[in-house]
Amino acid sequence: MSDGGASPVRSRSRKSWVAVPAFLAPLCVVGWLLLSSPTESHGGSPSPLSPQGGATPGGSAGDRGADGAGGGSGRPERGPLAGKVVVVDPGHNPGNRRPTEEIARQVGIGTGRKECDTTGTATDSGYAEADFTLDVSRRVRTLLEEQGAKVVLTHDGDRPYGPCVDERAEIGNRAHADAAVSIHADGSAEGDRGFHVILPEAVRDGAADTSAIVDRSRELGERVAGRFLQATGSSPSNYIGEGTGLDVRSDLGGLNLSRVPKVFIECGNMRDTEDAALLRDAEWRSRAARGIYTGVESYLTSES
Repeated sequence: MSDGGASPVRSRSRKSWVAVPAFLAPLCVVGWLLLSSPTESHGGSPSPLSPQGGATPGGSAGDRGADGAGGGSGRPERGPLAGKVVVVDPGHNPGNRRPTEEIARQVGIGTGRKECDTTGTATDSGYAEADFTLDVSRRVRTLLEEQGAKVVLTHDGDRPYGPCVDERAEIGNRAHADAAVSIHADGSAEGDRGFHVILPEAVRDGAADTSAIVDRSRELGERVAGRFLQATGSSPSNYIGEGTGLDVRSDLGGLNLSRVPKVFIECGNMRDTEDAALLRDAEWRSRAARGIYTGVESYLTSES
C-alpha cells in the first residue's frame, strides 16, 4: 500500500491508534451500516447490496487535465453529483518496477521525507497491487461519472512511473476536490484479513497542515468504510484498528500534504490466501468499487 517503505512485500500492521475499545467495535460496525442505509443515497443509485452492474474495468486514459493527471471521460456533468470533483488515486503504478532510481528518490511529506513511491505488494500468484488499484479506480471513476461527478485520476496507466506521493496530494489540491480517495491493498501476514480505511492525523509540521481536513476526512472515511462493508461483505481488519476498520496515521505524504478531505482504503491483504482470492476476482472488484463509490457519494450528498 503505503507511500513509503522500500520492500514491495511487507507488513504494514500499525496499532498506533485505538480510539474505540475492542468491546465497542461491533457498535462501530452497526453505526457504519446505519450511515450506509440506502435512504441516505440522494443519487438514486442502487443499494450496494443489490446485484452488481458491470462497471467498465478499463477504457482509455480519458482526457488529460491541466495538471497532467488522467482526467475523466468528458461526459456532461448531469446528475446528483454534478458540480462535484472527486480525485481517485490508484495506489502505486505498474511501471514503478522499472525506474528504481526515480522511485527511490526522497520527497517531503511534511513530517519528514520518504521515497517518491514504491512498487506496492502482490499476491503469491503475482497479481500486483498496482494492477488491482488501477482496475478498481477505473470502476469507481465510471460509477461516479454516471452520477455527474468530475473525476480526476492521479494516473491512469499513462505515466512511466509514479506520480510521487507529494504530487498525488497536490493533484487533489489543484483540483479543489470535494473528496479524494487513495485505493490500495495491504501486504501483511497470512491470517491477517479484512479492509481498513486510513484517516489523516492532525498534523502541523513544515508543509503539512491537516487541521482543516481532519474532521471532514473522518466523515468521508466512516462512510466509505460502512458502504464497503455492506457492498463486499468483507469484515473490518482483524489486525489494524481493533475491529473498527479505521486507522489514523501521520506518516503518509498523500494525507499529510492534502488540503482536501482524503482517505486511503486498504481493500484487503494480498498476502493472505483468502483475501487474495477475493482481490483477484473481477466480480468482487466490481463490488469493492461500488462500496467505495457509494461511500463517496453518501459523503458528497450529505455535504450538499
